[in-house]
Amino acid sequence: MLPEVTAIRYVTPLREGGSMPGLVEADDRRLYALKWVGAAQGRKALVAEVLAGELGRRLGLPVPELVTVDLDPVLARSEPDHQIQDQMRASGGTNLGMSFVSGALNFDPLCFEVDPELAGRVLWFDALIGNVDRSWRNPNLLVATGGLRLIDHGASLIFHHNWAGAAAWARRRYDAADHALLHHRPDLAGADRELAPLAEAAVADAVAQIPEVWLADEPGFDSPEDVRAAYRDQLTERLAGPRDWLPEVPA
Repeated sequence: MLPEVTAIRYVTPLREGGSMPGLVEADDRRLYALKWVGAAQGRKALVAEVLAGELGRRLGLPVPELVTVDLDPVLARSEPDHQIQDQMRASGGTNLGMSFVSGALNFDPLCFEVDPELAGRVLWFDALIGNVDRSWRNPNLLVATGGLRLIDHGASLIFHHNWAGAAAWARRRYDAADHALLHHRPDLAGADRELAPLAEAAVADAVAQIPEVWLADEPGFDSPEDVRAAYRDQLTERLAGPRDWLPEVPA
């Protein structure tokens, strides 16, 4: 399971994204960008963040460390914005933290170069999880010491918003027309050769990282383990050949 920490200090809101994450200090004396379980997107956005992020990490992609953060809503007292206060008060208990990348810049596709191998691996990964939130308008990529960091995967795995129709998603082709790295000559074929043999085991490991509390009481399922199995089956089916969900990329 993910490492567990406890928030001891609320620092400031990070005024980016629909959920407006907050910066908190935890009892390990590290800073985390905290995604609220009580945000409008709900716990499924956090499930997607964990499953996608931990899958990416197991495929060798640069995803910042994820942890669960236990939050006492009393920390909301130091936030003057009443909307953010309400969100914090609704988020007592288990939240998601992403290790804060100090000094990072937002990625601009026109200003930063990305080698074709890495671009191909990121595009392959986004196609696997159906990530609709890596466009040139909103790349959800940071540039820091050591290179890129992949963040904000809560809008991926959209099949879990409609389990009854999830089977059709497994073969759905990924639309990469607006992908942030499309013009960096992504080596998608090379990424497929490298990552496909690793992905099924990586999926199983990543699914195991999802906190049980976010899987409980899922409509249509008898237990959190049944929900985990559904995620594993869905992504395993997508990985099974032919992988015609991979997008076409310009030569």
